[in-house]
Amino acid sequence: MRAYGADLLTYDEHVIACFLVLGAGEDKITVSWGLNRSLPAGADEAYKEVEVRLCYAPASQADRGWRKTDDDLSKDKTCQFGVAVRPYTTTNSTSFEYELSRELPTATYFIRAYVLDFDGKVVAYGQTTDDRKAADLFEVVEISGRSLSLDIAAGCFSTFSVLLLLLFFVADRRKKAKE
Repeated sequence: MRAYGADLLTYDEHVIACFLVLGAGEDKITVSWGLNRSLPAGADEAYKEVEVRLCYAPASQADRGWRKTDDDLSKDKTCQFGVAVRPYTTTNSTSFEYELSRELPTATYFIRAYVLDFDGKVVAYGQTTDDRKAADLFEVVEISGRSLSLDIAAGCFSTFSVLLLLLFFVADRRKKAKE
């Protein structure tokens, strides 16, 4: 993972080595992070917790101002989906499994981990892609919300409503004919 121009966090480059297509609400991803061991001892003293977020890749930001990247992290709209907040540990790496939310829109994503200090301020971050945000991306395809059983139920109710309308029409005509 890249962090403020220096490698503060590392990630397993083989986790997302190819372009993946995942289903929202169906698939899971494993997220792992750890401190870059080439840093001097004590470089992580201010680290309290790690906030992992799902971020839009540039291809999914085009013509969408509400997903715009800004260098000022308080204005940045790249990473809108929280994945997890975990306490920072000094172990070699931390890992967890995340099931993609059903509410995720179809887009191309990458993972970013923000390291927060004891005041809740971002002191470092790392991401699973390169500086151009062109490598190690994955696509999430949203659930359409329609299934075969839903289509069948809609067809049955539509047919029933038309038959009921015809029944009331015929009954009303007979009632008027008797008068």
